[in-house]
Amino acid sequence: MPQPTTVEAPPAAYRLDAAPADITHLNRLLRQGIRSGNERFEEEAHLREVIPKPWGYEYRAYVDDFFDLWALHIDAPHGTSMHVHPRKLTYLICLAGHGITSGLGDREYPIGPGSLVRIGRGAFHATRNIGDDPLELIEVEAPRNKYDLVRMHDAYNRAGTGYESQSVTEHRSHLHAVPSRPHAEMRDRTPDGRFAFELRTGMDIFYRRRSEDIFYIPLCISGVVHADVDILTRTDDRRPQTDMEYLCVSHAV
Repeated sequence: MPQPTTVEAPPAAYRLDAAPADITHLNRLLRQGIRSGNERFEEEAHLREVIPKPWGYEYRAYVDDFFDLWALHIDAPHGTSMHVHPRKLTYLICLAGHGITSGLGDREYPIGPGSLVRIGRGAFHATRNIGDDPLELIEVEAPRNKYDLVRMHDAYNRAGTGYESQSVTEHRSHLHAVPSRPHAEMRDRTPDGRFAFELRTGMDIFYRRRSEDIFYIPLCISGVVHADVDILTRTDDRRPQTDMEYLCVSHAV
């Protein structure tokens, strides 16, 4: 993936890895007593609901023992904190809207529909909406641990605080069990009905790429072990793995 030093026009794929400055700042925050937590899988019921944020809201789209996929709705002109996940790999994929994902220093990555940013463990990052419409993202996290979070700077006075403990029940779109995958749950669509989530085999995708499809996210344990999730787009010329299962994110029809 390219590593631009100046802002370019999306869509594109970028890679943001931890640099010496990231490690220095993380060590400083940890010495101040800020901790990165651990999720207790069976005891965090509020994570199954919509989580209000000062910049909008987020909610789980898919989860199992290893993968955690969250949908982020960032209102204009707001943005997330400058934060870090010391233990997990993160991908940000853009469904709609326009924004900037920033790292420490002068690293800035423009994002728009179809853009993808791979954020390595320990890399500080923040995302802000620079458009007029909501910025809609999918955050792919591996391995699963929603409390693996350290906030450094925040426009809403949350620096040094942990993940939110409050939620709002969403009746139009809810998590349900996935019979074919152990300990997995997913939503069928976003609460506003704009985007749909569906499990599909690589074989199905290979023979039936649809115009409404946006991203195909492989749910394979090798992605967690090797810290590299090979996310495909509808127009990607790479072939899907026909024996693998993917979470397909698409425009709802």
